[in-house]
Amino acid sequence: MDFEFTPEQKMLRDAVTGFLAARYDLETSRAAARLGAGWQPEIWRGLAEEVGVLGASLPESVGGIGGGPVETMIVAEALGGALVVEPYVDTVVVGGGLLRRSDGKRAEDLLAGIAAGEVVTAFAALEPQAGYDLRQVRTTARREGDDWVLDGTKIVVTTAPLATHLLVTATVDDGIALFVLDFDAAAPPAGLTVDSYRTIDERRAADLTFTGVRLPADALLLTDAADAVTATRDEAIAAVCAEAVGAMRKVLTDTVEYTKQRQQFGVPIASFQALQHRMVDMHLEFEQAVAATYLVTMKLTAEPAERARAVAAAKATVARAARTIGQEGVQLHGAMGMTEELAIGHFFKRLTAIQHEYGSADHHIARYAALTRP
Repeated sequence: MDFEFTPEQKMLRDAVTGFLAARYDLETSRAAARLGAGWQPEIWRGLAEEVGVLGASLPESVGGIGGGPVETMIVAEALGGALVVEPYVDTVVVGGGLLRRSDGKRAEDLLAGIAAGEVVTAFAALEPQAGYDLRQVRTTARREGDDWVLDGTKIVVTTAPLATHLLVTATVDDGIALFVLDFDAAAPPAGLTVDSYRTIDERRAADLTFTGVRLPADALLLTDAADAVTATRDEAIAAVCAEAVGAMRKVLTDTVEYTKQRQQFGVPIASFQALQHRMVDMHLEFEQAVAATYLVTMKLTAEPAERARAVAAAKATVARAARTIGQEGVQLHGAMGMTEELAIGHFFKRLTAIQHEYGSADHHIARYAALTRP
């Protein structure tokens, strides 16, 4: 099978990696994540205006480039290799995916805002006791005059503290509907309680409680959003897998280089056969993760059952590889692997979070088994 990128896709890859190499300093990024606003807005604008990354997979009608899953994979992998905390997956992949499947001028305007770097979305879908199932929705929406009124709780809403808009699922007449809410975490609308926090991988998230939150009539984007949520979630999983591939490539490369420089008993530790075996294991896990990510990217446009099987297999494979490569990378660096000074510890945290993002390996193994059961 031909995995060669087109000339345009190679240009996109080179543009993203070149921008990040010149503009994205890891130390500055970590400081912004830990102590500052949680991200660098100027980097976000640069990704939109200087290299057109935010519109690479969005329709041309809203200012995008009109790319597809491969373009998303290329961008996500490059961002993962630089450990970018800016909310590409949450906004472009999840927000863009839901809005592309919505109707009306409101959705088109928001898509145009994403492509221009002006709109940042967070998807409020996960609820207590729901596990990883985004279709278990207890948040309700009811009509009151021309308005909608929302009641319920959403948890682990990543990017919410940075978002300009929330995309919220709620039940309407026993179905799942999708609403959009103009948002500012510092001044939320009446009835909305925001509990913000920093995650283990130094990203921003929040738990949200809706108590009689009123929305205008045009806040309703989709009346039957279940299939759109499932398809968008699968696209997000594929993008997170690509991000993990970029991060794992960096960890593997740095680990090999470190073992060539670190000496014990007067020789580089890379010459020790036991450590060579461990690095070979890391390389094998990495190659399997790359193959699974390529496969799921190509299957995103397949019929739903085939797409779901590929997504489950890819996430389980990548989660296992992320654990092996992250842990081995830290151990082969010794005690320095967990220090703030080295990049390896920061990549390890992100890879640990990715193992559980949109479902753990165990969850997706069970999902794959259910999908292949006669």
